[in-house]
Amino acid sequence: MGTSTSTKPFNFHQTSFHQTTKSLLLGAGALLVSGIGVSTAHAETILHAFNWKYSDVTSQAKDIAAAGYKKVLISPPLKSTGEQWWARYQPQDIRLIDSPLGNKEDLQALITALNNEGVAVYADVVLNHMANESWKRSDLNYPGSELLAQYGQDMDYVNRQKLFGDLSQGQFSDNDFHPAGCITDWSDPGHVQYWRLCGGNGDTGLPDLDPNAWVVGQQRLYLQALKAMGIKGFRVDAVKHMSDYQISQIFTPEITAGMHVFGEVITSGGKGSSDYHSFLEPYLNNTNHGAYDFPLFASIRAAFSFGGSMSQLHDPQAYGQALADERAITFTITHDIPTNDGFRYQIMDPTDEQLAYAYILGKDGGTPLIYSDALSVEEDKDNGRWKEVWNRSEMVSMISFHNQMQGKSMETLYSDSCLLIFKREKEGLVAINKCGEARSYTIDTYNTEFNWYMPYQDKLSNHSETITSRYHTLTVPARTARMLAL
Repeated sequence: MGTSTSTKPFNFHQTSFHQTTKSLLLGAGALLVSGIGVSTAHAETILHAFNWKYSDVTSQAKDIAAAGYKKVLISPPLKSTGEQWWARYQPQDIRLIDSPLGNKEDLQALITALNNEGVAVYADVVLNHMANESWKRSDLNYPGSELLAQYGQDMDYVNRQKLFGDLSQGQFSDNDFHPAGCITDWSDPGHVQYWRLCGGNGDTGLPDLDPNAWVVGQQRLYLQALKAMGIKGFRVDAVKHMSDYQISQIFTPEITAGMHVFGEVITSGGKGSSDYHSFLEPYLNNTNHGAYDFPLFASIRAAFSFGGSMSQLHDPQAYGQALADERAITFTITHDIPTNDGFRYQIMDPTDEQLAYAYILGKDGGTPLIYSDALSVEEDKDNGRWKEVWNRSEMVSMISFHNQMQGKSMETLYSDSCLLIFKREKEGLVAINKCGEARSYTIDTYNTEFNWYMPYQDKLSNHSETITSRYHTLTVPARTARMLAL
């Protein structure tokens, strides 16, 4: 979402982050899982194909599966216009799929291609608001007379892209939105959930939907239609800005059955952080949802920072600095971080980011989310740094380790300022050295169930490690991770 003026569509993701340090609270989401807990299948790695054209996902379905991904998260399937990535988060109509990334026919082809390779498809969904079109009209009729007229010019095409409803008629009107007014108190959940996300310079913000019976009914039909197409999971955008009542009304047991649904509640940390206690903790306590693991992300950034210690990753959950395994979506970067100036300070050094990926893909617990974008040259501020990250050899190797170790418990053996070592039962051993010189640690293999005289092969190099005695010294080169597996 970008820059907001009286003559441009509002870009929430960029301008609002400049307003205040409290903007760290922006964005939101939750993980809804039918039944109790998250299955091993849910813990399989998700490729976030951010801003990819649907046809590009389809054409690479076999490569995606070969790389080890079992899920792909696509950008919002709805009606939207504008070439900028943030325009996908400004819905004009949720009754059909038609955007610069593709239409319903493209999405159905994508689902079929990935399903044929054993890969499920997740959809990013936007339910909190509609597009800010105040720059060109004053009413709140959606999709509006202009789009309805366009629909009428080619109803055959439009009906092929339809999910539900009568596209010759409007969907929402003034009665379906909260009154105009911008969020000013980012510490007050009620304020955040009722008022609008606004930019500056007089911007009126994203029209905030009221959860009346009509709106909720339309949103249920939208999710049911996507589910009927074969979508297996939902990422709920801006869910922090939706009340518990609204969420419970939309996400009925019928909709969530057999689905993996998640989003993000951005916090600056875990236990002890005011935004965690104001937003994420009550959200988790009052629902059976999970969330993006921003507490763990803060722990990762702290551990890899100058002067930080890898001991911060020894057992962050024990100190409230990571979410419970079955409720966590783990990551090293999200789409907001590189695309918004206010979050770019969270970009990690490339080597640290790779070491952090070794951590989240090597450890037990959580659902790893791998971000890989397809931004335009004009929008890409990092010269394609994340464009092909999903298929790089080191990423494929780390996912291979993750897949091999699914269901195997984890035990942390050692940590200090530079080094973190943990094992995955007797099948795997992960060692991460963040420092600029080699580090060694002698493991006492007594009662650790390691296999003697069998080579543990490093997934990231040609190195192998064979244990031949009770005390085994493991040496990890500078700025390196070992992901050793039988």
